[in-house]
Amino acid sequence: MRFTQDWKDYELLDAGGGERLERWGQIILIRPDPQAVFEIEKKDPRWRNAHARYIRSKTGGGHWETYKPVPKSWEIGYKRLRFHLKPMGFKHTGLFPEQAVNWDVLQQMIIGQKQPFRVLNLFAYTGGATMACLQAGAQVTHVDASRGMVTWAKDNAVSCGVQDKPVRWLVDDCVKFVERELRRGKEYDGIIMDPPSYGRGPGGEVWKLEQEIFPLVQKCARLLSSRARFFMINSYTAGLSPSVMAYILGLTVQPRFGGKIYADEIGLPVCSTGLILPCGGTAIWKGND
Repeated sequence: MRFTQDWKDYELLDAGGGERLERWGQIILIRPDPQAVFEIEKKDPRWRNAHARYIRSKTGGGHWETYKPVPKSWEIGYKRLRFHLKPMGFKHTGLFPEQAVNWDVLQQMIIGQKQPFRVLNLFAYTGGATMACLQAGAQVTHVDASRGMVTWAKDNAVSCGVQDKPVRWLVDDCVKFVERELRRGKEYDGIIMDPPSYGRGPGGEVWKLEQEIFPLVQKCARLLSSRARFFMINSYTAGLSPSVMAYILGLTVQPRFGGKIYADEIGLPVCSTGLILPCGGTAIWKGND
């Protein structure tokens, strides 16, 4: 399992009983986590002294229960990256800290490449991977179906000092965008996708991961240039394991380009135990040097 120990502004303090205890800068939050199926004593006093806790509803969704003042938004940093945070309606803060290990990998694969190096980031959310790629010198096409998320990503770009780098911000259905890029004959040197388990496009289009992922990767593989360096797929869905994603890349990308495929879980170190909490999976195709 891959993880980073380079976070300074974020800590997974403890986990258990279906919840995480986390420090985001100076703010302590408790959030549900389906992977934390084990029971613990919750000895850390911050379990009883957090700023807020997300309470799930039995009918779906949930709400934040606030115990101390929580800023409307605040910033934290990872290395040279800076991100805006805020508690959202569905337990999230606008950042997946476990992805930092992948931001490092992306930068390593981009730095030193001939310019321009073109990256397509699909389901790009608030832009963690976009910021990492821009800092490394890539040109990025950032696509997400949510206008609010794209606006948030633009704010992150300002915080990271990359707002003037070559980036296209697009509010669009990712599948339809890829189909249009194919018709336009566009090519990319790297592709990233972080698809949701279920979602809707800006026109109400329904996305179901298990049904849509393989045909989408097939289409994206046709967008790769002759000098393509990587194709990264992330998943938080138990039914789409790293090995399954690796198999998909092995069927769609590797036959044309060769290279190697790496697949594993990514996670976060838990301060109280020194163990690693799994937080999802990644498969990466890397082209030959």
